[in-house]
Amino acid sequence: MSLSMYQASVPVFIRQLHNLSAILTKAVAHADARAEATSLLIEARLAPDMFPLARQIQIASDTAKGAGARLAGVDVPSFEDKETTFPELQERIAKTIAFLEGMPADQIDGSEEREIVVKARNNEMRFTGQSYLLTFALPNFFFHMTIAYAILREQGVPIGKMDFLGAA
Repeated sequence: MSLSMYQASVPVFIRQLHNLSAILTKAVAHADARAEATSLLIEARLAPDMFPLARQIQIASDTAKGAGARLAGVDVPSFEDKETTFPELQERIAKTIAFLEGMPADQIDGSEEREIVVKARNNEMRFTGQSYLLTFALPNFFFHMTIAYAILREQGVPIGKMDFLGAA
């Protein structure tokens, strides 16, 4: 049995976004237990030239909903990048999951050869659906998910690999 484009995308994004939501809940509990402002975590970054936690989450969200929409051949929903609190970040994750859950499998399956055009700054990148998913969308999504996880670990939030991977 082969793996469909839907199976390789939407459920993967949804599962990981649920894991991210659970990690953020642990981050808030950690900050509360230490009587620290959660804004310190939201603004934390691994290096001066890297985006802070909030932006990492926004990009992961954008990548997931963008991949689902592009593979389905529908418009990518636009979310404002204005989240500055954990409840706002949780709401963004929930909206992204809800959008992906509304993607019918039959709209994504068969998108392997669909032309995907991604506009980034002053550049256009062109892919087939399969190439887009496997060489751009999934790696970009997991990059930003991993950086968000690493920021929180570096800030002392007690999370581990199984938090990132989620329960089986």
